[in-house]
Amino acid sequence: MTRKKVKLAFIMNDSARKATYKKRKKGLMKKVNELSTLCGIDACAIIYSPYEAQPEVWPNNIGVQRVLAQFKRMPEMEQSKKMVNQESFIKQRITKANEQLKKQIKENREKEMTEVMYQCLTGKGSIANLILPDLNDLGGLVDQTIKDISRRIESLKKDTTGKGVAMTPEHGRKDLWLILI
Repeated sequence: MTRKKVKLAFIMNDSARKATYKKRKKGLMKKVNELSTLCGIDACAIIYSPYEAQPEVWPNNIGVQRVLAQFKRMPEMEQSKKMVNQESFIKQRITKANEQLKKQIKENREKEMTEVMYQCLTGKGSIANLILPDLNDLGGLVDQTIKDISRRIESLKKDTTGKGVAMTPEHGRKDLWLILI
């Protein structure tokens, strides 16, 4: 049975917040332990709590001191190599989301222009009511489609030579080919 997605918001009720904190802290400590065991790495967790005077550490004070000393011995460039704060993390997420949005807009535009092209080819649509950017995009799509078709024809010509298949221009036209098997 799957758990429902948790709404990430401040919990107003003090006792519910404390109970949630304890559950989440236990889960976090378990994850750090699993990460350390499964990946064979040195890891530690230090959690400062508003409910306890001393921070809680995993695995123990000596283990945490060893991991932190190992971290501090690393060159400064290595220490900060993949370190992020909340602001830089959010900026990275926004940048990634913007890139995905641009990619999706481009894909949608290509699909839209492909649909317009097919409607025009079948006589169900007209280019008369298209604006200049649409016409430019449609022209680019038509050019690309023609190039793709030409490459495919050349590929088929190469594949069929010597295999008992003949390709001849149909009725003297270079754009129509009849494949004889």
